[in-house]
Amino acid sequence: MVDRRILWTSLGGLACIVAACTSPPVPSEPAPAPTHGAAGIGDEYYPEAGNGGYDVDRYELDVRYDPERGQLTGEATVTARATQRLSRLNLDLRGFTVSSVEVDGAIADFAREGGSELVVTPPESLDEGSVFATRVRYEGKPVAAKAGQLGGNGWYRTPSGGAFVFGEPQSASFWYPVNEHPRDKAAFSLTATVPKGWTAVSIGKSGKSTTKEGWTTTTWTEPDPVASYLTVFAVDRFDVETSELADGTPVRNVFAPGADDARDEAARTAEIVEYLESRFGDYPASTAGGIYLDSATGFALETQGTPTYPSGPDVDLLVHEIAHQWYGNSVSVHSWADICLNECFASYATWLWAEDKHGADLDSFYRERVETMHADLWAEPLYDMGAGNEFGAVYVKGPLAVHALRMRIGDESFDELLRRWPAEHANGNASWEEFEDFAERVSGQDLDEFFQAWFRDTERPADEHLHPARPRR
Repeated sequence: MVDRRILWTSLGGLACIVAACTSPPVPSEPAPAPTHGAAGIGDEYYPEAGNGGYDVDRYELDVRYDPERGQLTGEATVTARATQRLSRLNLDLRGFTVSSVEVDGAIADFAREGGSELVVTPPESLDEGSVFATRVRYEGKPVAAKAGQLGGNGWYRTPSGGAFVFGEPQSASFWYPVNEHPRDKAAFSLTATVPKGWTAVSIGKSGKSTTKEGWTTTTWTEPDPVASYLTVFAVDRFDVETSELADGTPVRNVFAPGADDARDEAARTAEIVEYLESRFGDYPASTAGGIYLDSATGFALETQGTPTYPSGPDVDLLVHEIAHQWYGNSVSVHSWADICLNECFASYATWLWAEDKHGADLDSFYRERVETMHADLWAEPLYDMGAGNEFGAVYVKGPLAVHALRMRIGDESFDELLRRWPAEHANGNASWEEFEDFAERVSGQDLDEFFQAWFRDTERPADEHLHPARPRR
């Protein structure tokens, strides 16, 4: 024990010495001048997609849609954190008349630029690191779907008079103001009001519906961060079936008029989820199920938790879209050049299903596909394929490349890779280069030449990469 008198005497003397030797305070560096947030997040393929200067935490939407008039009225609150000192910021929004914008409750100036930029100037600059809320009120008839690589991106009308909005790589900006790039994932909630007799559906868990004065309101909440193109809004005279997975995760299958032929496939949702868990690990989404349409969109989309399907889906399509909940949704691309991380592995999931459920010999199937592959597909790279070409080869050449990787590193390392990749990047983003490094760490192999041959080159891989010998155990 130390004598307190000695301690206080020592401290007193020390205080005198410190006081005598203390230098005048150094002036702090002035804060940087506020600057405009960039009108793009920095994706080379889509320079105007997304925006810079902030990171969104959550979207809170309140929309009313009248199918008869085709009119949507919305109020969106976007809560974000400034990543620089901001004098103004951009949101992505296509069409609509914006009536007002507020930042932290104060009226803000706004302007429209180009076809999709909403430029917001708050009354005072926003400090770096500050959390702020931007509220946008808007209304109008949504812009009709635009032709894309897979099909239309944007707003569709249905044969029964309803509507839905989805698409990839952009679709959210067709119905709400958004930082439209998968790199900026955020929580999502929706309060949707539609005329009585119609049903609105979206992603996340649904709350109780209430009807008042001829209008029905339903809430939807997705707490996990979601890439904006994975949100969906659909209105129709849906028939809704609900159940649960074994762990209590809610399952919601909704069927548009005319989509009854999808019921048998939808009934296998829990079976498919359980199977994919055996390959990829625990199911990562807060809900399961699907939205089954009677519309020929040309493609399905892995909207979060509840994929959206066109008319006549088969089981393989369900396997593909549900596999995206791990590969594409929980782990999202850093840039659109990385799309093979989503599509190559979701496509290979149908191979795994065929192998484990139907006894398919994948090595034989692989050899047959390799020998019949058209030269045009060999010429398309699977990584950094160029803007507008993201979906050219990933569905056919992609699963071949994944199977070749499986043969190269062996089943044990491959199975480990399939589970660890989504677990270690859950609710985040990753790039193709990160995946290559990860595969080398898991396998303990140098895979540079293999990845170059299969994913970057524009010709048929050499035999050593096309038919790699499996590692000996």
